[in-house]
Amino acid sequence: MTRPRSASGTIPSMETSHDELKDNTIIIVAGASGDLAKKKTMPALFRLFRQNFLPRDVHIVGYARSKMEHDDFLKRATSNLKVEDDDQEGQAAVGRFKDVLSYVAGDYEDGAAFDKLEEHLQEIESKYQSKEANRIFYLALPPTVFIPVAKNLKEHNYVAKNGVCRIIIEKPFGKDLDSARELLGSIKQHWAEDETFRIDHYLGKEMVKNMLVLRFANVALGAAWDKNSISNVQITFKEPFGTEGRGGYFDDFGIIRDVLQNHLLQVLSVIAMERPVSFAAEDIRDEKVKVLRCIQPIAREDTLLGQYVSANGKPGYLDDDTVPHNSVCPTFAATTLFVHNPRWEGVPFILKAGKALNEAKVEVRIQFKDVTQGIFKDISRNELVMRIQPSEAVYLKLNAKTPGLYTRALPIEMDLTYKRRFAETNIPEAYEALILDCLKGDHSNFVRHDELDIAWKIFTPILHWIDGQAGARPKPVPYPYGSRGPKELNPFIEKYGYRRSTDMYTWPVTNMAAL
Repeated sequence: MTRPRSASGTIPSMETSHDELKDNTIIIVAGASGDLAKKKTMPALFRLFRQNFLPRDVHIVGYARSKMEHDDFLKRATSNLKVEDDDQEGQAAVGRFKDVLSYVAGDYEDGAAFDKLEEHLQEIESKYQSKEANRIFYLALPPTVFIPVAKNLKEHNYVAKNGVCRIIIEKPFGKDLDSARELLGSIKQHWAEDETFRIDHYLGKEMVKNMLVLRFANVALGAAWDKNSISNVQITFKEPFGTEGRGGYFDDFGIIRDVLQNHLLQVLSVIAMERPVSFAAEDIRDEKVKVLRCIQPIAREDTLLGQYVSANGKPGYLDDDTVPHNSVCPTFAATTLFVHNPRWEGVPFILKAGKALNEAKVEVRIQFKDVTQGIFKDISRNELVMRIQPSEAVYLKLNAKTPGLYTRALPIEMDLTYKRRFAETNIPEAYEALILDCLKGDHSNFVRHDELDIAWKIFTPILHWIDGQAGARPKPVPYPYGSRGPKELNPFIEKYGYRRSTDMYTWPVTNMAAL
């Protein structure tokens, strides 16, 4: 893989030194029989393995309750690997990947089962030429078993010397402030902060990581990055499908816990943070914590809740048999946050997320203020849009003179569409980037304990209102399956200063798949 070089011949880099694990490393995937491991963890590990980013002698051990024969585990672990039948090199890589896989079945709360796992790990490590033994524990598990698994791994499978141990924990990290503190406190009894990697895969997405460069490597953008130039910021998450039979799980959490409190708030912190002293992990995370401390808990009047109903031949949320009867769990939420510091005072940050909407899209839309009136009337506002997924892109909406004999301003765009500009570049999946960061010991793109605590402080009051006693809970407004969301959405965002273009401007690159 070719990396870009600067004019001096050196490779531009933001990386700092970390304790990178290069040899004698085992990656233990707890929950290896589950969907998360099958669909995300194992495919990410395979792509890293195929590109030679994993340690040279890596071994991957699956651990779960399910009793499986070795061949059954290999079939499950490789069932979601995207390799064409005629890709001989890829098929060979799958074969080599299978050679480093093994499986141990055991309960999550039984210490003796983890002793059995330890015997298997030591058998692998006995073949190492040196005494060094490094272990990465990836918890692809529901949060209900985080604590017993973290405890048992530390007591039965921890390498105390001649090696490094790290633990990766998936979200959700609790349901509110109190449960998050209990979870954090229990895990910290066994694992030190520098050993713990709390994974939010949005921080591994290419465009989210690119925001730091766009902000701090460009004077032209940095000069306008404050309340004097920006009217409002929208961070939008849209899914075109509903709960699809997973309503029972979703109903326990809702759209705010599922998306806003973690993914979208993480994006907000990257957009709003001050310039870090360096790109060292703690310098970046210090600035994210500082900006989150400037946000007050969300007010009820700054929140719009919705729930999709049947339309266009698609069932409504309450039509899902796994959803409790008469549930008022929101499947759409828009909330407005304010950052009370000198840079952002008065600028609304509008976070929107919903299921069963008209398209799949995650993006940040920064709308700038109106130009001084006088020579221009009803001119479109400038907007900077960063498309996180699908098909990463950045475009800046400007005004220019329309060609011809008339002088009239026309909305145009400066467009950086990744599939065009970086056609030959393989953009890694978020899980690939984050697993590699863990191997490097780089915490930059992982959530620190105090950052998580503050995030829950911001959202817990509104969550307790939504989860309140029967009869007192707010009832979400209905919106049709496949729509843009509730009809109340436009008045809601306009209340905070967003102005839709009167010329009905649309970004011309709409069929990204055709590129």
